[in-house]
Amino acid sequence: MKYLKILGVAALCVAMATPSFAEGTDQGEDRNAAIAAALMELARRQAEDERIDTNLETFRALDLEIFSHQEWDRIHESHTDDVVVYMPDGRVIKGLDAHIDDMKWFFVWAPDTYIERHIVRFGQGEWSGAVGVLKGTFTEPMPMADGTTIEPTGNAYEITFTTIAHWTDEGKMDEEYLFWDNAFFFKQLGLGG
Repeated sequence: MKYLKILGVAALCVAMATPSFAEGTDQGEDRNAAIAAALMELARRQAEDERIDTNLETFRALDLEIFSHQEWDRIHESHTDDVVVYMPDGRVIKGLDAHIDDMKWFFVWAPDTYIERHIVRFGQGEWSGAVGVLKGTFTEPMPMADGTTIEPTGNAYEITFTTIAHWTDEGKMDEEYLFWDNAFFFKQLGLGG
């Protein structure tokens, strides 16, 4: 759809550029101004689409490659050092190192954790989002914040999650909002209702 709009703007520019479109000096100046405005809008939309596409590709690599393969030394490719991450359980994680430590937690108790795919990806301006599928198996003791551990149940989990991200002009996330159903997640692990 976005390309139909771009093609429409381009067709308008061509039509306006033909001598029969307007006659006379005032009309010619108006025509030139309209063409310039249309071309500026086309360039703006193309730049925005390119930014969104680049951010979504970075997002894809983050989830399907970097997170899934625990390539923690590559996280800086997609995040600022002072990133703020809002977690589904209400915690707010500040800073890249703290975010990495938090992500590593999954692999302690479910070493086979990975993001299988993105079901939906979208973006507008400096924001993008993805709905993905996270999978793993609870095969190792799960460390808790109070220093205790929960023994593994051997249960597999598969949760649908959503990430909404704000991107800087440099193409890095400085805010990340994560959403999933924690009750359903823990139920699959054999830890709840």
